[in-house]
Amino acid sequence: MPALTLRGLDGPTTAKLRAEARRQGVSVNALLRKMVDESLGLSRPARNRRHDDLDHLAGTWTAAEARRFAAATEPFEQVDQELWR
Repeated sequence: MPALTLRGLDGPTTAKLRAEARRQGVSVNALLRKMVDESLGLSRPARNRRHDDLDHLAGTWTAAEARRFAAATEPFEQVDQELWR
């Protein structure tokens, strides 16, 4: 298989790639191959990817906190009929 060299990556990009490879438990090379294949449509991304955005909050609210959140977001459930005419 031919080898390619990717030049010109800055420090923050390189650090993010290394961190993501470490998080997935793969080499940077394997991570980049996967990313290229997925971006070119040669393979499909895994359907059950884990997203880290708010994972650390999952299951941490008390029942009272959940009730307060539901009450605070209640107005978002209402439809403004004027906007749908």
